[in-house]
Amino acid sequence: TVDSKMKSKGRASIDVGADGVAIITIINPPVNSLSLDVLYSLKDAVEEAFRRDDVKAIVVTGCHGKFSGGFNISSFVDLQQEKVAQPNPGYISLDILTDTVEVSEKPLVAAIDGHALGGGLEIAMCCHARISTPNAKLGLPELHLGIIPGFGGTQRLPRLVGLAKSLEMMLTAKLVKGEEALDLGLVDAIVSSNQLLDTARKWALDIWEHKRPWNIASLYRTDKMESLGEAKEILKFARAQALRIAPNLHHPLAFVDVVEEGIVSGPRAGLIKEYETFEVLIRSGPCKALVHIFFAQRGTMRVPGVTDLGLVPRHVKRVGIIGGGLMGSGIATAFLLSNYHVILKEVNDKVLEAGIERIKANLQSRVNKGKLSQEKFENALSLLIGTLDYESFRANDMAIEAVTEDLSLKKQIFVDLVKYCPPHCILASNTSTIDLNLIVDEKSKYADRIIGAHFFSPAHVMPLLEIVCTQNTSPQVIVDLLNVGKKIKKTPVVVRNCTGFAVNRMLFPFTQAALLLVEHGADICCIDSAFTNFGMAMGPFRLFDLVGFNVAMASEAQFVSSMPGRIYKSMLIPLMQQDKRLGETTRKGFYLYDERRKAKPDPDIKRYIEKAREISGVSIDPKMAKLSEKDMVEMIFFPLVNEACRLLAEGIVIEASDLDIASVMGIGFPPYRGGIIYWADTVGSKYICSRLDEWATIYGKIFKPCDYLAEKAARGIPLSGTMDPAKSRL
Repeated sequence: TVDSKMKSKGRASIDVGADGVAIITIINPPVNSLSLDVLYSLKDAVEEAFRRDDVKAIVVTGCHGKFSGGFNISSFVDLQQEKVAQPNPGYISLDILTDTVEVSEKPLVAAIDGHALGGGLEIAMCCHARISTPNAKLGLPELHLGIIPGFGGTQRLPRLVGLAKSLEMMLTAKLVKGEEALDLGLVDAIVSSNQLLDTARKWALDIWEHKRPWNIASLYRTDKMESLGEAKEILKFARAQALRIAPNLHHPLAFVDVVEEGIVSGPRAGLIKEYETFEVLIRSGPCKALVHIFFAQRGTMRVPGVTDLGLVPRHVKRVGIIGGGLMGSGIATAFLLSNYHVILKEVNDKVLEAGIERIKANLQSRVNKGKLSQEKFENALSLLIGTLDYESFRANDMAIEAVTEDLSLKKQIFVDLVKYCPPHCILASNTSTIDLNLIVDEKSKYADRIIGAHFFSPAHVMPLLEIVCTQNTSPQVIVDLLNVGKKIKKTPVVVRNCTGFAVNRMLFPFTQAALLLVEHGADICCIDSAFTNFGMAMGPFRLFDLVGFNVAMASEAQFVSSMPGRIYKSMLIPLMQQDKRLGETTRKGFYLYDERRKAKPDPDIKRYIEKAREISGVSIDPKMAKLSEKDMVEMIFFPLVNEACRLLAEGIVIEASDLDIASVMGIGFPPYRGGIIYWADTVGSKYICSRLDEWATIYGKIFKPCDYLAEKAARGIPLSGTMDPAKSRL
């Protein structure tokens, strides 16, 4: 083993067989991530193999069936905060990989199993051949973290698979499996896991003995590269795509510039520009924000006082869902895609059939997009049972109520569930707003099994699962639902029970502020445009139309009773409801919609705004008509930040970073801004508090800063500052 002092850290080991092949193994469980320790150790191991007379050829692999998951993200933070001594610029990509590994006089073969991602794939591309298993995943996903490949990937991937395909893979962070990698030319052969090392050894020896060709170094391959004229057109198209998809981000364009440098000035010049660009991007705002989101997302699975009790998740196999509407069918689809048995209950044959058809359409859509095979489509449908009564719920492990926001209906459903479901069955509600204690009496004998499982529409697509716990919810039930969330590929955020929970409670003042701005003279289309330019998928009024006015007003009714002192009462939506304008579903809301659901402005909306002003006694404020996009975003987002601060003060969430994940995955807040609290801290609590104070004086209490925000602003400390553990009542 090279450098035994690094045993507690990542390292590379070397083992020379009787056949003269040195097996160099990357060891840094669980995913064999690369750190400076690993890379230095890898260099030492390769150089030792070069020196030894008993070594003819080298195979590079990773321990425990994983090649390498790429550069350790924790190391990014260390580099950003200058906690570690940084190597000289280009030392890894030039000195280690290009001028040591790639120019080796002994053949190197990469044996790839599990995954070769980021820096892991960059190491493999420096080898003279790559052997992969069929299910191994290969790719360069660095752009999702606000950076570019930094170990030569921008130069080698285009030369191995062609410019067009490499740009697609890197710009979209697309991963390819073994067979596709073979078709592209990224790997040279596909073998099973149990044959991988033997095949790689033989391949390396065959190169040494001239039985196989010694390939030109990846960096200097030209056989897959397009002509210069074609390359210029491809790069032009890639820039246009990057601007269209991420207009606020610099790093995708910087990436295209680096690839172009290698084509125009040669690969070594490309490597130099690559590491220079990498050095700048790793310290950029978007990179820091995206790394924050990366760790925050993984942190949501840790719930103090719950996940640290040593509880083992129970096996959930059979899930009953009550209600086959948009939400219920989406939830059912999510479970079916993860091989759960699903029993869908409805009130009559007609609505049951409609629910099953929605599920079929959801699954068929994935087939049409190439995300689901016909075999898996049929398997998913075979797991679905439709029913009109609760008899088939007697064997359920979990039941999810997903009917409309009708409190009396929900209460009756839970009475029925207790009668028919077994004693171990988890009883969950998908309510988006209603306090769980209003649905089920907190003194009931089964209160420990009650939990909120709030999915977001469309439930089989949206990644967030809000897990809502009452004071009585059993830790075992929370652990079970965390595990279920993971299995159905959702990111869970655990929150304490209250009206609106975390996401919708934050959204309510956001939508209230938007209505206030419009009634005071701001333009609907200008507001929505300001938010899409900020990076949101849609603005507040397009969101109103998507959610539907009936759902929006049902939610408002809950908030009016729970926070009566800070409501802006607008009649704008009720007036539109009277005329059967209900949003996208009726093709009329704040916008008009064609058959493809494409929105266009409706001049008639002014009539409703004027009538709402008349009822509210509000007059047009000339300043509102001239608001900048920055002011629009702040006047609508700062009340959301204010409500997020209340959630922190009340201990509704465990960590401030949970609200960052909730805002990114539940509201569509741009991840490259780090989530709502992270972004607010970049803006500054003092500035936010002063603006809210100013607006509260003019427009009323919905802008009044809460005590938590005012205190943080007065002390000049971040909103994400350490929370008092006693305040979290989970």
